[in-house]
Amino acid sequence: MKEHKWNVADSITVVRMGASLMLWMISPRTLLFFIIYSIAGITDVLDGWVARKYGLASSFGAKLDSVADLLFYGTMLIRFFPILYEELPKVIWYVVAGILLIRLVSYAITALKNHCMASLHTKWNKLTGAGVFLLPYVLETPVIVAYGWMICGLAIVSSVEELLIHILQKISVEEK
Repeated sequence: MKEHKWNVADSITVVRMGASLMLWMISPRTLLFFIIYSIAGITDVLDGWVARKYGLASSFGAKLDSVADLLFYGTMLIRFFPILYEELPKVIWYVVAGILLIRLVSYAITALKNHCMASLHTKWNKLTGAGVFLLPYVLETPVIVAYGWMICGLAIVSSVEELLIHILQKISVEEK
């Protein structure tokens, strides 16, 4: 097995991890919070782009990115969920639960078929992720409810797309 050498893409990912941890100490809805949040978002896009552009993509980098994503989105869930729960209509949370159920079924199918977890980076998933990322910026505007429904619509499309891909995917010869 080839030894991994630390690279700039890994460093960018670690910046996102640090920014995520900093968000725990900063009040939401403050300028400093949004600056750190923006840095975390930019590094989320930048690390993968740098890794692919400069041939630095690695299994280690992908795992590090997944840990950074978990840390960032976990932080945002805990920090923003209470605020969003108050701002958005309660019915939207039933839709979100349905979306999460579709995602869990999709992940279970791929785990059973391929003996691993897989989340696909489809265009719909990326668009949904971008929409979710922008949610805190829209929080203080009069369009927050409409925006929340739009994100739910995107998430339904991306979740069903991923579910169908996992259902229709054939198991490769090596995995049989």
